[in-house]
Amino acid sequence: MGIAAVVLVVLAAFAHAGWNFFTKRAGSSGAGFVWLTATCATVLYLPVAAVALVATGVPPVRTWLLGVLVSAVIHLGYFLLLQRGYAAGDMSVVYPLARGTGPLLAVVIAVLVLGERPGWLGICGAALVVTGVFAIGLSDGLPRAGANLAGIGFGLLTGALIAAYTLWDAHAVTGLALSPLLFDWSSNLARSALLAPYAIARRPALAAVWRRHRREILAVGLLSPLAYVLVLFAMRLAPVSLVAPGRELSIVIAGVLAWRLLGEPQPARRLTGAAVVLAGVVLIGAA
Repeated sequence: MGIAAVVLVVLAAFAHAGWNFFTKRAGSSGAGFVWLTATCATVLYLPVAAVALVATGVPPVRTWLLGVLVSAVIHLGYFLLLQRGYAAGDMSVVYPLARGTGPLLAVVIAVLVLGERPGWLGICGAALVVTGVFAIGLSDGLPRAGANLAGIGFGLLTGALIAAYTLWDAHAVTGLALSPLLFDWSSNLARSALLAPYAIARRPALAAVWRRHRREILAVGLLSPLAYVLVLFAMRLAPVSLVAPGRELSIVIAGVLAWRLLGEPQPARRLTGAAVVLAGVVLIGAA
């Protein structure tokens, strides 16, 4: 992976951990927070999308609609599950599980469904991910792990959707040749539209969420598209099998944020578990 792709991936990791930190701070704001952040991102990045449209031209309508709608549906499920996970569990539990599950699932599917043999690197990487997951989930002992069970479940389900959108969106910007900037902006717009009926029916509740979490909404609206657009551009410079594991540096960054800024317990064990998950993802990517 070239130096340009490495820089993009590292910047994306910091931006990704950052917007997850602000999402966790929003607590149990639910689907209203998801709609507000998607709408905010659509407005904030409208000038960027307009420039991308002028630079790249209008994409084929059917191809654009297919790529955007599939991505928007998967991302909507991802954001809703992530929000529920952060309402139920600690960031230092939910985030590493979500980020580590995707690559692990890819290995399992490749072995069981596609008949692939990932070799020792892939097997060791999968084992490290599982080990790190257990270390994080049991970081406070069995009683605390039971209390965090819902967060663990949402983290794992979120990871499955991460695997799905990573593969689809990589296909959209490479196989379908869609502009990363325009594609991500359109996906945010479509996600906002999908949740619009919910938002219209709950306007007073949304106004309350905006008043309480305006800073978090603006931060997520700015950082979330930035993180993903950087990754999409990196996927044009390097194989997805290298970009996807590299961006998981955000696992450790998020663990530090959860410890230092959110005061979550057992930082040593949880950070160690996050580092083990990161090492496993790197090995899977190298397999």
